[in-house]
Amino acid sequence: MSTHHSFWADLRAGSFSQGYLAAGGIRTRYLHAGERGKPPLILIHGTGGHAEAYTRNLLAHGEHFDTYAIDLVGHGWSDKPLAPYEISVYVQHLREVLDTLGFERAHVSGESLGGWVGARFALEFPDRVDRLVLNTTGGATLDLAVMERIKTLSTAAVENPCWETIKARLEWLMADPAVVTDDLIACRQAIYAQPAMRAAMPHILCLQEPDIRRRNNLSDAEWAAIRAPTLVLWTDKDPTAAVSVGQRIAELIPNARLEVMERCGHWPQFEDAPRFNDLHIGFLGGRG
Repeated sequence: MSTHHSFWADLRAGSFSQGYLAAGGIRTRYLHAGERGKPPLILIHGTGGHAEAYTRNLLAHGEHFDTYAIDLVGHGWSDKPLAPYEISVYVQHLREVLDTLGFERAHVSGESLGGWVGARFALEFPDRVDRLVLNTTGGATLDLAVMERIKTLSTAAVENPCWETIKARLEWLMADPAVVTDDLIACRQAIYAQPAMRAAMPHILCLQEPDIRRRNNLSDAEWAAIRAPTLVLWTDKDPTAAVSVGQRIAELIPNARLEVMERCGHWPQFEDAPRFNDLHIGFLGGRG
């Protein structure tokens, strides 16, 4: 049994809300903490993920920022129109979320796919991004073995959303499988049991196809064109890419720095929330 506490233990110490936005016609689910007037912050999950990736960070960030963790289009409890989900689709969705919330600018922080979306958004809409966090980000690699693993685990989990397949998909993300809590498994199981989620997953996984991924990845010149102050956050046990990938991204982006969290896999914000929160809030607040 996991020794880690539940979502409710993470969230009971403060106020938060769950709700839905009509963002460009997409019913978009979010978790929120913080108040109007604080700097806006958008937190974006990874492939096949959902806002609960940030339950261990939401309240801490809400003390400093008007914080929204969203379910991207096609994910979580948001709408799932059936079309290939290439990065431009998510970028458009993010823009519409900001418009709907009335945010001209925001900090954008994304994990994996979320970082990939954030990076492309910062390129296309540089005047709308204050600070950018790329957390074990996608958009820089084309590793066939990793892509196949993501496809295999995700497909199994959505086609047969039993405890074991969901658990296996989540454990792959973590340096220590014990970090995967029962409530995290149950949450994703409920999401993956949606018929619409099963229909959407092949479209979500299009980015794991080499030709599609290649045209969506950022080139060296594109990484170098990002102007937002950027934190590239990596881990020593990320199952998707080595620290050297994060180092290269940080070297390419003009105003970037690299931080490496030890003993974490692909979800450092969940695996070591105190360390992540300290680094993340410090960077977004201008300390580095």
